[in-house]
Amino acid sequence: MTNTQHNPRTMKLAGKVKIAIITIFLLATQQASSFAQDGAKKQYSGQEHYGHTLNLGLGIGYYGYFDHSVPFFSVNYEFDVARQFTLAPFLGIASYRSDNYWYNGNNPNRYYYHATYMPIGVKGTYYFDKILGAGPNWDFYLAGSLGFAIQTVTWDNGYTGDRSGYRSSSPLFLDLHVGTEYHIGRRAGIFLDLSTGVSTLGLAIHGR
Repeated sequence: MTNTQHNPRTMKLAGKVKIAIITIFLLATQQASSFAQDGAKKQYSGQEHYGHTLNLGLGIGYYGYFDHSVPFFSVNYEFDVARQFTLAPFLGIASYRSDNYWYNGNNPNRYYYHATYMPIGVKGTYYFDKILGAGPNWDFYLAGSLGFAIQTVTWDNGYTGDRSGYRSSSPLFLDLHVGTEYHIGRRAGIFLDLSTGVSTLGLAIHGR
């Protein structure tokens, strides 16, 4: 059994995140509706479409409060908003368990805490295919992610020692990316995304 610490700042942040999520998906829905009204496929002269793409990534993340890199999973869905530019609502999650010892007098006691970090926000991506003269099988991009991070920590039941070993990070999530995708078919591709916070390798599923 475990006891979860309810941090007032975390609860307040969770409320802000809920508002952000609703706003993000309302904007995404509005954008999708706009594209449908324009004819389902908004055509630019000689221009590739990057939107309507589901990206699933798995990699390694480090955010300054875990004591080493941890597995990280991310998912986002891209919408075209301009030539070579997309916006993508995203969700990520990193989870980590730390086993340690604390001392009650001369007696060592084993304890653990389990921390979870979940960023939610929007990723803006600009594609450089036309500038670089990339072939049809390759995409190259720069991107930035902005959002909120929900953080929770659960302590071992009965632990009464020092809890300063866990350091929460800023609720603001900001990440810069550079990446590439190789199209393995009309509807699928494999991407590598390198960033200031997490690097992921994943699958891109194109809706058109």
